[in-house]
Amino acid sequence: MTIPGQDMDVQTFFNRNRFSGMQWLTFALCFLVVLLDGFDTAAIGYIAPSLIKEWGVTKPALAPVLSAALFGLAAGALLAGPLADRLGRKRVLTGSVLLFGVACLVSAYSRDLTELSVLRFITGVGLGAAMPTAVTLTSEYCPEQRRSLLTNAMFCGFPLGAAFGGFLASWMIPHWGWRSVLELGGYVPLALGVLMLVLLPESVRYLIARNAPVERVQAILRRVSASADQVRRFVLSETRPDAGARNGLGVVFSPEYRVGTLMLWVGYFMGLVVFYALINWMPVLFAEVGLAPQKATLIAALFPLGGVGAVFFGWLMDRFNANRIIALGYALTAVSIYAIGQAAGNVGTLVVVVFVAGTIMNTAQSSMPALAAAFYPTSGRATGVSWMLGVGRLGGIAGSFLVAQLSALHLGFSQIFAVVAVPGLIAMAALLIKQASHPDGGGGPSVRGGVSAH
Repeated sequence: MTIPGQDMDVQTFFNRNRFSGMQWLTFALCFLVVLLDGFDTAAIGYIAPSLIKEWGVTKPALAPVLSAALFGLAAGALLAGPLADRLGRKRVLTGSVLLFGVACLVSAYSRDLTELSVLRFITGVGLGAAMPTAVTLTSEYCPEQRRSLLTNAMFCGFPLGAAFGGFLASWMIPHWGWRSVLELGGYVPLALGVLMLVLLPESVRYLIARNAPVERVQAILRRVSASADQVRRFVLSETRPDAGARNGLGVVFSPEYRVGTLMLWVGYFMGLVVFYALINWMPVLFAEVGLAPQKATLIAALFPLGGVGAVFFGWLMDRFNANRIIALGYALTAVSIYAIGQAAGNVGTLVVVVFVAGTIMNTAQSSMPALAAAFYPTSGRATGVSWMLGVGRLGGIAGSFLVAQLSALHLGFSQIFAVVAVPGLIAMAALLIKQASHPDGGGGPSVRGGVSAH
């Protein structure tokens, strides 16, 4: 119940009111952003066999192209967090989507590996900036009791987009060639970016932290409940300490958050070593053990599809210890990735094992942004999430080169998957260390402070 003329914490306002159409719209737009992020990120892996055939290049020669977007992803994520904490979530997110849409479209007309690598880097900058900003914006519009569930559900767009890209690529490439995949990955984000300019709201937590006029905050929250007009002013109360830092980076590297920050980085880094080693190279590896290229692509596309399990993990994270839930997921990831290497001789078994491994691995990995968003306060949330994703992207780069190097060393199919399983165990250990360092799940005791809009 809202008492007219009363001050109200904005999170309490979200907790007390039903999840509104405006919040569902924000969720849907962010979901589509992450879906397209997954599609455009994975697209290069699906067109790799066509590049080898059309341009006559070797697998090791493809490594720079496969990793170029990952360098851009890292750069974009590292830049986006501080910018979103400074300029706002909507501006950074919309600009990022328009950037990767334009760059992906232009990359469809590349003439050689060098040109494609440069354009994939630019695409990656936009992709890397978009994802953490979408995670931050979604989490800041969620009620506390469903934050992990909804944030994880939104983040499921990434593995679904990656899987959808595989199914589309297997159909589009034989009909229109590999360039059509990149054209699609350019036109759709451009259309979405225009919609976002018109429909996407700014984060009210950001506005309150920036002392925006109460009328601007009320104009947004009125779309959640008409009772917003009865509130004299909205205040921002934090359940995590702000560490007295002046900016997001100060929060992330403060003594209260330092150990947790490092462990989040290690966990996400190792998870992306696994993800990109497999998403970029599985079609090629499966083809080498006798599968037809189209069938190899279809089976590989089952791996990211399994990420929908993150919705279940989100439900668990809202009820139990999130660090331990995700650590268990990474432990099972190591076991399941090893099992892929043992299933090469039986296509039916390989299909099942790839899907199960993808479900477990992507469920754990897709839960990490929600964990980071809950770990940091508003003043450092976008920076904390984006820097975890940015540093983690370096793991994606390592994963892309890892399989190329293992192939150069002439390791067999099963040996390659045994090596790729090890990072899952390291990620598990990192989450358990984070839990031991921050038993309350955050950086210290709860803090409730008054930052008001007036």
